[in-house]
Amino acid sequence: MSGHSKWATTKNKKAAIDAKRGKLFAKLIKNIEIAARTGGGDPNGNPTLYDAIVKAKKSSVPADNITRAVKRGSGEEAGGANYEEIVYEGYAPGGIGLIVQCLTDNRNRAAADVRSTLSKNGGSLAENGSVSFNFERKGQIVVPSEGVDFDSLFDMAAEAGAEDVENNGDTYIVTTAPSDVVTVRKVLQESGIDYDSAETTLVPLNEVDLDLDAAVKVNRLIDALDDLDDVQNIYANWSASDEVLQQLEDAE
Repeated sequence: MSGHSKWATTKNKKAAIDAKRGKLFAKLIKNIEIAARTGGGDPNGNPTLYDAIVKAKKSSVPADNITRAVKRGSGEEAGGANYEEIVYEGYAPGGIGLIVQCLTDNRNRAAADVRSTLSKNGGSLAENGSVSFNFERKGQIVVPSEGVDFDSLFDMAAEAGAEDVENNGDTYIVTTAPSDVVTVRKVLQESGIDYDSAETTLVPLNEVDLDLDAAVKVNRLIDALDDLDDVQNIYANWSASDEVLQQLEDAE
C-alpha cells in the first residue's frame, strides 16, 4: 500500500469528525445520486449504489440525506443535478503525477478551479494520457482489522478471487480486479466480515518516495484540490516512510 494511500485512509477517518464533514458528506451524496441514476434506485439490484450507501453510512451521513439522494438520482424526487464526470491529469511539485476526478454540473467552473489550484500550489495541468499510463484500475475493499484474523481473511479473499490483501494497520486492504470487487465483497459479507468501503480505484504502477519537505508540498496541493466542490477523487503516485507519514499526521 502506497504512502499516499495510507495517508488518505487516515485523513478520511479524520474528515468524518472535523470541519470538513460537510464537504465529505457532499461527495458521498454525489456518489449515491450518480449510482442511482446509472443503475436504478434499488440497492439490492445495483451493487454500485449499495456500496455507495454503505460508505456513506460508515462516514455517518444521516439516513434521511441518503434516502433523498437515492430518490433524486433515480428520478423519484425532483432536484437532482445533472452531474458530469471529468478527469484531469496534472503534476504536483517534484513531478508527482495526479489524476483528479470531478463530478460537476459546470464544466467550465471545474476546469478553472482545478487549473487555478494547481498553479497556486506549485503544480500544473498535463495532457491526457501523460499521467494516467502510470495508473491501473483495481477494486479495493477496506476491512477494519479489529477482530479480523489476517491469515483467515487472506485465504478467504484469495479463494474468492482477490489478487492481494495488505495489512494497513487499522485496516486491511483487499485488492481485486475491477470486475471482481462485488463478488469478493459478497463472500466476505456472507462470512460475517464487515467492511468500510468497496469500490474501484486507481493504483500507481510506480511511486516516488518523498522526504518530509516534499511530502508537505504535495499534501498541501492535494488538500487544496480536495477542498474544491467539484473534485470527487484524487490519485497520486507518491509514497513516504512511516516516519514521514507520522510527521505529516502530527502536523495536522
